[in-house]
Amino acid sequence: MTTGGSQGRLLRVGLTGGIGSGKSTVARLLRMMGGAVYEADLRAKALMVADGALRRGIVDLLGTEAYDGEELNRAYIASRVFGSEERLAALNALVHPAVERDFDAWVEELERRSVGRPAYAVEEAAVLIESGAADRMDRIVVVTAPLAVRIERVVRRDGASPEQALARVRAQMDEEQRLRYADHRVTADDRRLLVPQVVALHAALCRAAREEEERAER
Repeated sequence: MTTGGSQGRLLRVGLTGGIGSGKSTVARLLRMMGGAVYEADLRAKALMVADGALRRGIVDLLGTEAYDGEELNRAYIASRVFGSEERLAALNALVHPAVERDFDAWVEELERRSVGRPAYAVEEAAVLIESGAADRMDRIVVVTAPLAVRIERVVRRDGASPEQALARVRAQMDEEQRLRYADHRVTADDRRLLVPQVVALHAALCRAAREEEERAER
């Protein structure tokens, strides 16, 4: 279902949603339908190890204990930042720009393809809005689910207690606030069929991509 053809700028799509919302499932379906998906949270962890400038910044901020050889010392980093809003903000100020540079380079590589060019490029990120990345997207997709469903998913997936899952939900942006940024909404509530919603979303994104191409050609 990939759209083909013209070379030019790819439509940039931001995909976000709270923990347990079903965002990752929607991302997988969009990839199957012809979109390219950049998983920002996974890439951030990789860049914190592989990006030399970012790594030096993290060591300057948190100390050499932030790394255990060539691996992130995640427990140590968590202990240093999650009790301090100032350190967490400073860490995010290092990581988020590195992720956005990496995303831009990834999209530019896709745009150069003459074969296997995707229909659009998706950045899947839990903190797409909070990081400011949403401002650079052509379309924003927000995945939602009822609170009880999200808590149940986090408990089942992560082995967390319901209280721990609720605390993780509440630590993130409020869902109503997130929806104010949405061009498209997908509801993954285990009651409505998800695949037809994502098929319709894919079609809408392909239309938007064609419209962008037509505007660029005028």
